[in-house]
Amino acid sequence: MLMEEWLCNCQLSLKGGEGIMSVLETVKEIVVEELAVDPDEVTENASFIDDLGADSLDIVELVMAFEEEFDIEIPDEDAEDIATVNDAVEYIENNA
Repeated sequence: MLMEEWLCNCQLSLKGGEGIMSVLETVKEIVVEELAVDPDEVTENASFIDDLGADSLDIVELVMAFEEEFDIEIPDEDAEDIATVNDAVEYIENNA
């Protein structure tokens, strides 16, 4: 595997002085910040609405935060299918 492919697959992100983080770690950090939830609640299978108490506005803000952090655009029809932390991670890994 080429280094470029590896970087694309991992979609690494630098966060101010914290070092390199995986997509999952970055998504979890965004969710904690946007939804003001305990980091321990943010598991891969956590539903933004059912488990983390997000409402429709929270979902819009999460999607916007993902778009900004990963420099991608998530169309509304795709955003509707992002219901869990893992959904977000998979979407970002496949589209970034």
